[in-house]
Amino acid sequence: MSGAGGPERYDPGDIPEYGEGSGDGRDGPGNPSGTPPEPAGPPRIPTPRNAAEDTSGWPGLLPLLPEPESPEEPEGQESPEEAESPEGPNSPESPAEAPPLPRQTDTSETSATHRPPSHDVLRSLLGAWALTACSPDETAAVEAHLNHCTSCAEEALRLREAVGLLHAEHNLDLDPLLRSRVLAGCLGRRPARIPVPGWAAAYDAEAARLDALLRDMGEAEWRAPVRLKWYDGRRLTGRDTTVAGVIGHLMVVDGVVAASLGLPDPLGDHAPGSLAARTEAYWHAEPDAAGGTGPSTLLRELWREQGHALVRTVSFAGRGASDLSVPFGDFTLPVRDAFLDRAFECWVHAGDIAEAVDYPYELPGSAHLKAMIDLCARLLPDALAQRRRAGLAAPPRRLVEAGAPGRTLHLEVEGTGGGNWYIPLDSPAAVGTAEEAVAHIALDPETFYQLAAGHVPPQEAAVGQLGDVEAIRDVLFATASLSRL
Repeated sequence: MSGAGGPERYDPGDIPEYGEGSGDGRDGPGNPSGTPPEPAGPPRIPTPRNAAEDTSGWPGLLPLLPEPESPEEPEGQESPEEAESPEGPNSPESPAEAPPLPRQTDTSETSATHRPPSHDVLRSLLGAWALTACSPDETAAVEAHLNHCTSCAEEALRLREAVGLLHAEHNLDLDPLLRSRVLAGCLGRRPARIPVPGWAAAYDAEAARLDALLRDMGEAEWRAPVRLKWYDGRRLTGRDTTVAGVIGHLMVVDGVVAASLGLPDPLGDHAPGSLAARTEAYWHAEPDAAGGTGPSTLLRELWREQGHALVRTVSFAGRGASDLSVPFGDFTLPVRDAFLDRAFECWVHAGDIAEAVDYPYELPGSAHLKAMIDLCARLLPDALAQRRRAGLAAPPRRLVEAGAPGRTLHLEVEGTGGGNWYIPLDSPAAVGTAEEAVAHIALDPETFYQLAAGHVPPQEAAVGQLGDVEAIRDVLFATASLSRL
């Protein structure tokens, strides 16, 4: 081995018989002189090997291993190898120490690692690059290649255009109407003995959609901040809470309907009358639930069981339950409209929750959407009259007898689930007709949802307008004033 005292003499057993060169050019042709051939390159540290294989020829030149660093020794001190050698380092039988050769560096592996991919390899990645399926390193290599390769750049452009023709991405949510279609198919084969009333179907479907969204959420998402927004009649306002706080709000407002049907009220017998006061009382009494730190599974189960109880109760009650009055503080609705109101509220707050957790949420089914828009349209004449009494709307232009046609605004909601409604402008008792229309508003379902939920200022709603500007303004502001906490 090579030590601090220089290379040791070569062991004849490590090389073939004298005169039998390996013929690979490193130790020259056969050596007839009988002297040991010198190895090519500087002395190396051989790797450990078995004695049975120690009779092979002189190995080819291998990549050099780094030499171990030895601590500096004081001058004049013999190394252990020199002290143990009986012949000493300057023994005449030791081969003369060859001058050190330049250190060889094997750069083949390093250069292969940093060598850019070939043209053919990069061209084969163009399809994956167009689909954005490459790794970051592959993407960088392909895009660098496209800067100076015209043929690949043209091919990449064609592939990107082809990708645009593929089907657009869809979210993983089920079709909102799937549940209704499955139930309709089942009931068509075997009608239910106790069917769910048609006016309660929208609430049943929207509560089920919201429950499906909540079922996939983790504890951290239940604590996600949510900004509840509504229009208070003069300006947009809001309240900060969490996902858990929103579900608690829905539960206590649904409790008003439950109490009207003889079911337990979540807030007990001495609950406040107004909807905002009920919500604030719940958030104050259950700060953990409102803050999202309580058991979210229990809260969701309480809200969902209450919804099931509402639907079961009106289903067993039959037609007699539809005309019962439900007091919502400042106004009263029959049970059939109260269920549509709660369905709309589920849709609005499900959208708030989905926005807070960055999840897409689709519009309701067309039949349910039309029923909810119809409720809002029927509430608009009373909302106009209330704003007029508060001095927030223009006075009536032409009063007519109850049931007679009066000045009308034509409200058109476009798309699936939309329709045409005629809103009397001067009195809730008047009848709106197409012949008496003095203004026309056209908007899509999403815009109507944003406006009726109080999420956008009325003057900024994207609507098509034609006719009496004052009447259009009054109806837009009245629609926004339907929103509440």
